Amino acid sequence: MSRRILEGKGVAKSFGGLMALRQIDFVLEEGEIVGLIGPNGAGKTTLFNVVSGVYPPDRGELFFDGRLISSLKPYQICRLGIGRTFQIVRPFLKMTCLENILISLIGRGERGKTLEEKKKEAREFLEFVGLRNRENSLAKDLTLIEKKRLEVARALATKPKLLLLDEVLAGLNPSEILQALELIHVIRTQMKITIFWIEHVMGAIMKASDRIIVLDQGEKIKEGKPEEIVSDPRVIEAYLGESNA
Repeated sequence: MSRRILEGKGVAKSFGGLMALRQIDFVLEEGEIVGLIGPNGAGKTTLFNVVSGVYPPDRGELFFDGRLISSLKPYQICRLGIGRTFQIVRPFLKMTCLENILISLIGRGERGKTLEEKKKEAREFLEFVGLRNRENSLAKDLTLIEKKRLEVARALATKPKLLLLDEVLAGLNPSEILQALELIHVIRTQMKITIFWIEHVMGAIMKASDRIIVLDQGEKIKEGKPEEIVSDPRVIEAYLGESNA
């Protein structure tokens, strides 16, 4: 029997007079891949920022693994088991790939491991995402897909139970998209990590997700299986506009 790993109840967030999120209710079950879609400005990344503690919600509650996390700081939420990537990759550009992963390992706050043990673990994460031969390369010298892989490895190194992926396919060519989808599949199946995923590459997210949540102008307008989402008139209108829909 599946259990809830993340739940939001009436989550709302505003910035000045702009309502970025309006009373959002959502649930993620353990082991799922749940897609989060919507046009630009719909509130998707704002929801990720609220879940990960970057912004506290103005109203509503967030529960992770049964624990209330609405008022926790980002590092506290991370240590509980929520890792994330960012829409714009943010590696430490003047550090090597290995050093980037070591920072995530140190950030877990674990004690008792030697530096060599941490380096060994960091190399395992780099190997997992296909960057083992780049451990001594500076992050600034990586290609876009390599930077995205490093971003995923840094998030995985925090040992998440839930991984928030923010547009990991953006800017990739078709071959690279297939590679990234395979990596996402392996993260779910081999590492047993639940995935909450923002994406604009519709074909990919519809194929890979168990369920889809659709936001538009800060509101949840639809939730369901991918085949239910693609034919929904409200979703089509949100993306194409009323006249085109």
